[in-house]
Amino acid sequence: MSLRNKAVIVGVGESDIGKLPHMSGLGLNAQAAKRAIDDAGLKPSQIDGLLTAYSFTEPYFMLGSVLAEYLGIQPKYCSSIVVGGASPTVMLHHAAQAVASGAANYVLVCAGENRATGMSRDDAVSALAAVGHPYFEAPYGLGIPSLYALVAQAYMKKYGTTREQMAAVAVNTRNHALLHPNAHMKKPLTIEEVLNSKPISAPLNMLDCCLISDAGGAFIVTRPELAEDLPSEAVWLAGIGEAHTHEHLLSAPSLTEFGASQSGQRAYDMAGLGPSDMDVAMLYDCFSIVPIIEMEELGLAPRGEGGAMFASGDAAVGGRLPINTHGGMLSHAHAGAVGGLMALIEAVRQLRHRADKRQVANAETAIVHGEGGILSSHCTAVLTREAR
Repeated sequence: MSLRNKAVIVGVGESDIGKLPHMSGLGLNAQAAKRAIDDAGLKPSQIDGLLTAYSFTEPYFMLGSVLAEYLGIQPKYCSSIVVGGASPTVMLHHAAQAVASGAANYVLVCAGENRATGMSRDDAVSALAAVGHPYFEAPYGLGIPSLYALVAQAYMKKYGTTREQMAAVAVNTRNHALLHPNAHMKKPLTIEEVLNSKPISAPLNMLDCCLISDAGGAFIVTRPELAEDLPSEAVWLAGIGEAHTHEHLLSAPSLTEFGASQSGQRAYDMAGLGPSDMDVAMLYDCFSIVPIIEMEELGLAPRGEGGAMFASGDAAVGGRLPINTHGGMLSHAHAGAVGGLMALIEAVRQLRHRADKRQVANAETAIVHGEGGILSSHCTAVLTREAR
């Protein structure tokens, strides 16, 4: 079923971000949800759908139901979706299907955790070890950085991506974060600082890796006809597509070809648009190699040339295709699934022309890509300022 122009995002909100020991994971979600509901011009009682992801810091099995309870709402449509970092974009897909089918009228999508202050480093390492195969990867000490490092090494060898180009990804996002009033990181960054930062798993250094933040984010999806009565500016879902190629890296079809090309093509086909039509891109950036791979798979740059786009400044605000104008997970915020959700929030703000100093001139179309696991699950969304 095509969802083109059948769903719109009418409210976005993000919590305070950083190290917030006074905030729980549920509290961060609630703060973001309140801000999204207010942005949409709705009342909490009007929310009849709720989607959330997962939490490593909250001890709840049915997180969606718990969050509904915490917010004081009783939705008729509710679920928790676990697809790693792809969860927010997948939740947008589910929310659009729900409102288009009439299963709900206003779906609130939330994610977030107090991961910076709500768990110890040892607890974090233990929890994230679940991503590796319990029998064939984890026993060998292959944590998430090491698995992405394997991908980075293979990609660099095949396509010629350099360490300096990967460092340029981190610098590009940091420069954008400096323009965002709510970004976690506020210190300028240089290529040399990235290259000289603490080694984590070759070729990745500390500053090639995403943040650990306390953060929550939320957005609200409804049908276009219901949005007409709201004071907020609606952003349209033009196309969306998913691709799930594997779970564990040992079962991946390739170390250099992933599912973004498939999910992206499905989103483009639904939208009736292509890579050259995109004005701004929000790409999942858990590690500096990842947005390079994604932009090339999504057709935003030829194979082997994505890194050069970052190094040349073409991915900066004012460049040919600004990428991660909020600062991404490398510099804006990352706390579980909320990292990818912040990309959707930024895309909405860009298309509303409300991104202040980081605004992309005349932005009419945006592509948002989320991935989960080790480049395992992919979901791509194409958003537009007007119906197309």
